[in-house]
This record gives sequence, structure tokens and C-alpha cells, in this order.
Amino acid sequence: MRKTSSFAALLFFVISGAGIALAYLLYAHGSVAAAAVVTSAALVVAFVVASTVKVADAWDRVVVLRLGEFHALRGPGVFGIIPIIDTIAYWIDTRVITTGFKAEKTLTKDTVPVDVDAVLFWKVTDPKKAALAVADYVSAIGWAAQTALRDVIGKTQLADMLEGRDKLSAQLQHIIDERTEPWGVNVVSVEVRDVLIPPALEDAMSMQAQAERERQARVILGDSERQVAEKFGEAAKTYEHNPVALHLRAMNMLYEGLKHNATIVLVPSTAIESMQLGGLSGITALTNGLAQEANGKAKEALVSHPA
Repeated sequence: MRKTSSFAALLFFVISGAGIALAYLLYAHGSVAAAAVVTSAALVVAFVVASTVKVADAWDRVVVLRLGEFHALRGPGVFGIIPIIDTIAYWIDTRVITTGFKAEKTLTKDTVPVDVDAVLFWKVTDPKKAALAVADYVSAIGWAAQTALRDVIGKTQLADMLEGRDKLSAQLQHIIDERTEPWGVNVVSVEVRDVLIPPALEDAMSMQAQAERERQARVILGDSERQVAEKFGEAAKTYEHNPVALHLRAMNMLYEGLKHNATIVLVPSTAIESMQLGGLSGITALTNGLAQEANGKAKEALVSHPA
């Protein structure tokens, strides 16, 4: 790839302009032949100088061939070549370059077709090898990356590919770097951007994940019921050897039921006898006491908040 130097163009116009100006002065003094010679000489000199002087940017390295053989690596800055004898084979950019590549409908190790997109970050570290070892190093790097991606996909399970993109990127970087090192190219990093699977398989995986979450929820619920049953068993053992605690618990349950739900509760006679509440009169007294407590709270509310 050749690049036109604005500095070389400036030299051409300066030298040719100076020669034309000198030729004009000669022509004004009547030296027509001398003016023509000066004009021709100025144009030739300007062309030779413009062809000789080259300028490379800070990131460019220029491969110079002399009579078909490698001569030197020039740049950055101003440098010169010998016209006709020297030729510039490549202007090589040594900055980090990004190349996108992908693999479509490639089978994984468990025979699932996937589409994978990735980005390759690379740079030329040896311009001489990049120019002489491979015909088109940019195209060669792209093909090397694509074939490496297909090889890695074919050796990887779909689950590992979806969960471990960093590992997949590291494998690709190692493989591509080994292939491009003889070309004077270093792979900085590889980033796997996306892994696409068929829609039908995506729906099936979603249903599988949903079923797995439901199974876990049921297992947790069953474990909770088991723990509750164990606590009830421990409480039963406590009440078995402590009838007073059982009676207090029964009275508390009856009290809570009357307090929050209703003023009429149907209780079996056997439960009354076991609670030792004193028969029907005891329950009636308990109910009346709760009613009086409720009425007292209502009156207090009316006094504190009159209409």
C-alpha cells in the first residue's frame, strides 16, 4: 500500500516553482533557450526529490526493497529512497487493530448448531515478517481466527460455552497467537461477544430451568414441613410430661380465638374437662370478661375521639 506524502508534494511545488521563476527571468532577458532548459531541469529535479523523500507517521513502519530484495525498515519520520532502484513494498500500521469474525451454524461437541460472534485485537510486532512471510497478513489473520473459532466450538459442550465465555476467549487467543506468531503478529486479546442457539432449543432450556426452579421450591417446602413436624413432635413430648403447660396452652388458644374471631365458640365437652375450666359456668365467665374488656376499649375510644 502506497501513501502520498504532502511533504514530498510541497517539495515538488517549491523546486518547480523556483525553477519556473528563474526561467521567467531568463526569458525576460531574452534567453529563451536557457529558460526552456532551466524549466525542464527544475521539473526533473522536483520530480526526483519528491520521489526520493518520504515521510512515515509515528505508527507506520515502511518495508523498503532494493532490486527485489529486503533492504531496510524505515520510519517513523522523514527518510529517503533511491528512485527506480528502491521500492516501498508495505506501509505497515503497528497500532492495535480490531477484526471481527464469526462462525455460523457450527456444531458443538454435543451436536448443537450455534452462531458465535467474536472480536480479535492484534498488532504487528515484526513488520519484516508481516511483509515477507505472508502475502496478505490482514486476510490471513481473519481466516486463522475463523478456523480457530470453529475448532474450539467443535471441542466444547454447549453448557460450557454458555457459562464460560472467558475460558473460550482464552483458548481462542492461545490458538490464534500460535498461528500468527510466525507472521510477526501478536494477539492482544479475543472477546466472544455473543453465542446464539436455535429458538426451539432456547425454549426447551427455558422450560428446563423453570422446572428446575419449581423442583427446588418443592424441596424447600418439604424441608420446611419436616422441620415444623419435628418442632411439633418436641412440643408434644413437652406437653406429655407437663399437663399444666398443656392446660395453659389450651386456655391461651381458646382466649385468642374468642378475642379475635367471635364471641361464640363450640368446644367439645371433653376439651372443657381437660382444660379444667369449671364447666359451662367457667366458659361463660370467660366470655363475659372478654365482652366487658371489648366494651371498655370502645368507650375509651369514644371519649378520646368524640364525634
